[in-house]
This record gives sequence, C-alpha cells and structure tokens, in this order.
Amino acid sequence: MTAPFLVTGGTGTLGQHVVPLLRQAGHPVRVLSRRPRPTGDGRDGEDGGLTYVTGNLLENEGVEAAVAGATTVVHLAGGPKGDDEATRNLVRAATEEGVRHLVLISVIGANRVPIGYHRMKLGTEVAVAESGIPWTTLRAAQFHELLHTVLAKMTRLPVVPAPRGVRVEPVDSRDVGARLAELALGEPAGLVPDLAGPTVYGLDELIHSYLRSTGTRRPVLPLPLPGKAGRALRAGTNLAAEGADRGRHTWEDFLSGRVDA
Repeated sequence: MTAPFLVTGGTGTLGQHVVPLLRQAGHPVRVLSRRPRPTGDGRDGEDGGLTYVTGNLLENEGVEAAVAGATTVVHLAGGPKGDDEATRNLVRAATEEGVRHLVLISVIGANRVPIGYHRMKLGTEVAVAESGIPWTTLRAAQFHELLHTVLAKMTRLPVVPAPRGVRVEPVDSRDVGARLAELALGEPAGLVPDLAGPTVYGLDELIHSYLRSTGTRRPVLPLPLPGKAGRALRAGTNLAAEGADRGRHTWEDFLSGRVDA
C-alpha cells in the first residue's frame, strides 16, 4: 500500500485546497485535525484514500500516531501563538518515523519583519531546516480571506484607521494551495521563491475597495504606524523578495465573490 501524505491543518483554508489536489494525484492522504471527524464522507469514493486522525500538535497529543507510516508531511496547521513549539513537536515525531520530505508553509518577511508573529514563523522554519529531514519551505503573502476578515473588523469602527505607507500584496489561497501540492509531490527543494499576489496595494487602497464592495460608508483616517514595526513595514520588509512567484487571482476577483460576506 502506498504511504499516505500527512497534512496538518488539512481542514483549514489552505488545507481544503491542498488535500483534494494530492488525492487527484493518486495519493492517500491522512489529515491531522484537533477535532474528531468521520472518515469516508462520500467525497473520496470508496477507496479509503482520505482519513482523519485526531491530535494536537501544541499539546503533543496524537502526533506519533498521525505521523506513523507517512513519508511526506505537509505542515499547514497554524495559529496566532505556539506555532514554533507545535512544529518542534511535529519534527521530533517525523524524525523518529523516518519521514523523507517535510513541507512547510510560512510567511513572507519571516526573517525581516520585527513582529512577534513573524518571529514565531521564523522559529517554525528553523525547526524544519535543522530537523535533518529533507525539507521544502514556501513563504506566502497574506491570504485574501485573512485580509477580508481584518478589514471587516476595521470597518465596523466609526472612523477607519489607515496606516500610512504600508503596502501589501495579498495572495489567493487557491494559488498557494496549488503551489504547495506541487512542492509536496516533488523533491525536497529547501527555501523556494516567495509566493505573493499579482498586485501590490497600499493598505488604504484595500480599505477603500472593501468599503465600496460592501456599500459601506465610513470616514478613513490616515495614521502613522509607530515604532520599529512601523518603520519596517513602511520599508516593505513584508513584501516578496526579488524573483518571487505571483498568483493569478487578484484581490478584486476575491471581492467580487465575497461582497455579501
């Protein structure tokens, strides 16, 4: 029997794109989920090629069982805190199991942006790179879904703050999922080129476009973003490095399908 691909975070925004692509390529997939899920829900035929296992990477629960028998691990699970420790737990189990390819999703600017989240993501990269397992790491820009959620919260305020000079290049999760599946099906490649969206926007542009798409009227107040983080973001440390790959789907494409969200 072919060894399964283990996908952590396989039920999330990114995993919902990656898992079907791996299945379409003919590989069995095991999804690690923090909540119990039924196996064989009808979406995967009757070949038993999609299974779910329950575990918690941060608490180091069920990790060995999830990794057992897998030769490729695609690590997509993440959260606002603890990703570095969760990744170290996964790496330990994967090393003991003899995993031959570890694929990681990270964030553009992990090594440059002086924000706690980016430092944490850099910690996940270091854990993978120092694991001794052949690895591939993809740094991606912020997903459209994330920016949509952030803007929805910001625009509930009576006056919407717009940090001056901050630029972003949001990427579609479908594009990231397709690239990750391609990398997982290939040979370990180390740190590959960044993946960002096709367009660089000022954050104020995105705020105005969101307001227009939802028919919301709010005054927008440009404000300076203070401190070391503000200086770094204005310098573009969150933007893709030279030679980056670019997704096909634009922010406008995304908004056109989400105006009622």
